[in-house]
Amino acid sequence: MDIGGTFTDLVLIEDGGRVLHGKVASTPRAPEEAVLEGISTLVEGAGLAVADIAEIVHGTTVGSNTLLQKVGAQTGLITTKGFRDVLEIGRLRTPHMFDLQWEKPVPLVRRRHRLEVSERIAADGSVLVPLDEEELVAAAQALLGEGIESLALCFINSYRNPVHEKRAETLLRERFPALGITTSVSVLPEAKEYERTSTTVVNAYVRPVLEAYLARLESGIASLGIDAPLLVGNSNGALASSDTARSKPVFFISSGRAAGAVGGSRLGTALDLDNLVIFDMGGTTASASLVRDGELSRVSEYEFRAGISTPSRFIKAGGYMMSVPTVDVAEVGSGAGSIAHLDSAGLVKVGPVSAGADPGPVCYGLGGTRPTVTDANLVLGYLPQALAGGSRTLSVEAAGKAIRDELGAPLGLDEVTAAFGVREVVNANMARAIRAVTVERGVDPRDFTLVAIGGSGPVHAAAIAELLSMKSLLIPASPGVFTAMGMLAGDVERYYIAPFAMLLEDVDTAALAEATARLREQARKTLSEEDIADDDMELVSEVDLRFRGQEMSLPVRFSEPFDMAKVRDDFLEQYRAIYNYSSSDSIEVVSVRMTGRGLRPGKLDFRKLQDAVADDVAPMSQRQVFFGRERGWLETPVYDRLRIPRVIEGPAILEGSDSTVVVPPGATATRDDFMNLHLKLA
Repeated sequence: MDIGGTFTDLVLIEDGGRVLHGKVASTPRAPEEAVLEGISTLVEGAGLAVADIAEIVHGTTVGSNTLLQKVGAQTGLITTKGFRDVLEIGRLRTPHMFDLQWEKPVPLVRRRHRLEVSERIAADGSVLVPLDEEELVAAAQALLGEGIESLALCFINSYRNPVHEKRAETLLRERFPALGITTSVSVLPEAKEYERTSTTVVNAYVRPVLEAYLARLESGIASLGIDAPLLVGNSNGALASSDTARSKPVFFISSGRAAGAVGGSRLGTALDLDNLVIFDMGGTTASASLVRDGELSRVSEYEFRAGISTPSRFIKAGGYMMSVPTVDVAEVGSGAGSIAHLDSAGLVKVGPVSAGADPGPVCYGLGGTRPTVTDANLVLGYLPQALAGGSRTLSVEAAGKAIRDELGAPLGLDEVTAAFGVREVVNANMARAIRAVTVERGVDPRDFTLVAIGGSGPVHAAAIAELLSMKSLLIPASPGVFTAMGMLAGDVERYYIAPFAMLLEDVDTAALAEATARLREQARKTLSEEDIADDDMELVSEVDLRFRGQEMSLPVRFSEPFDMAKVRDDFLEQYRAIYNYSSSDSIEVVSVRMTGRGLRPGKLDFRKLQDAVADDVAPMSQRQVFFGRERGWLETPVYDRLRIPRVIEGPAILEGSDSTVVVPPGATATRDDFMNLHLKLA
């Protein structure tokens, strides 16, 4: 299951390949309620008993919403004397050089809740100043008196020698057992004091909220009579146990959006498509990610921010830094529920504010009064009069009135022209996200296939592709619930890192092998505790490299015995691919990483999905659809998404319980053996 801003999506897969899915309205105040309702409905509809459920996989927006809405725990920070203001100082840069109106994000920990203690570890790991335990206890007592619920511990250079942090954690847990504590060495034992401090603080800030949510969810699942493990999707598109998500929620902030990208990448592999742009449009946001030569783009850090979030390595300091593995995603606050409005200059703007699930778009009739993208699409004829399998009836009249009153009348436009203007604006917004992962990377999007997922992705995909001159589109079999399907196709992963600072040419291979062995043993032990068999474990070793004196590093995979020449060549190749040049400077090793991957034998295989579609099926009905100022209203056949012919010539509308597909005039849609649609634009 995947919780979105408007709907919660659920997918059930059986051993034989049968896939069933459903959508229920999200319940933002208590997200688990929608999940439990959806599970009950889906299992009952499939004719199964709850005892048949072997595994539950979950993607959650609880972490990201906690950051976005600033509703995390009252958090305190105890750090080394002299380093109280690391969060304020940040990276000493702005995300955009000439933006004089930019305001730095407010730290998640107020300054009066950031306290210092006497202690100091040197850069080589030696102890310069012993930990003052009396100061530590007094600082913690003072923070508790201020109402602090969660505490972050981050001492300078603790990644080289964690003795003070570990002693501080032990002492505080003994004295204050009810206080939640996150140490930097348990989350990110890595150099860079700001990145380490920020990552630790985010973990402490979100942790109590996610712990409480997962406890309620697991209790609810048990109350249904289901006895099955709960896995949670992380920001890298992989899975981990619920216990891991509770203790290290910073790895799960972008849980949902990453799963869709991973699913799209694996679908591409199944269909022998190596170059993809994965476009995901839900109710609140739209995102884009890149698969190039079969490899999904990933990074080792990102910043969470409101509005447009681009993955450029040159745009920093715009949000809350988290140095964790994540899928490289560009995201904009434009979704089906995004509210259309006029700004102070009288121009049409769409988003980032969304109507969400409550009250939702005007056409839902649940109390929404401001027009949204969904209202515009309904007025233009793109959407049916019922969504989510008929569970929600839509009012064309209410949508038209809202657009006419809020946008049309002030601009002197009729409701159709105003609605189409909303669609054009939101399409332009979403094209920005795709350009961020293609054009801004030196990649020509015309050489890629656009994969459209999300409840509204297939409604807008063809129009966005036209804006970018892309000719090829792929619509998965169940695009509206594809993020949930992506989780079912995922593997379990755990991540480990250790400092290893020296020049590449001076690497002590014996010391590197020893460090790698320690991380490998940690990974094996953790995966074994999560019931992963040895034969299903895959352990990947990497070193973080950079040119001497640089700040940023790149992870480079290696195998043993360590081949310095190959690692150097791989680093230079990767560096040139990103920055289009390389240096002749010496190369530094920063750290060694280990990814422990548990391969799930029962995961979804896109090549084994059942195809129950008949050929040569007539459309269900016809309706008028507005295809732009030049084409105007066209009589358009409407098909049941599960009953379509092999080839469809546009214009056409394909309606399913999870999403609607728009095939524009001049386009051709071809169905493959796995119910995917391949669109070719004129």
